[in-house]
Amino acid sequence: MIMNRIASIALLVLGVVLLAMGWDAYRSVSSDVSRLFTGAPTNRAVWLLVGGGLAAVAGLGGLTRGSK
Repeated sequence: MIMNRIASIALLVLGVVLLAMGWDAYRSVSSDVSRLFTGAPTNRAVWLLVGGGLAAVAGLGGLTRGSK
């Protein structure tokens, strides 16, 4: 039970860190240039945001499920 809670907290923290890194990559100059030519941000920014969101949701889900 306590290991699940620790893993869920770790996933949540990892998700927040990845989201912050993704947001920085999304707002970077290289991402702006990519949006100018392709209409989309860089792949790195997208994957960091998606991975961070999934990890954060999994961590939150683990914390809420473990509290029952």
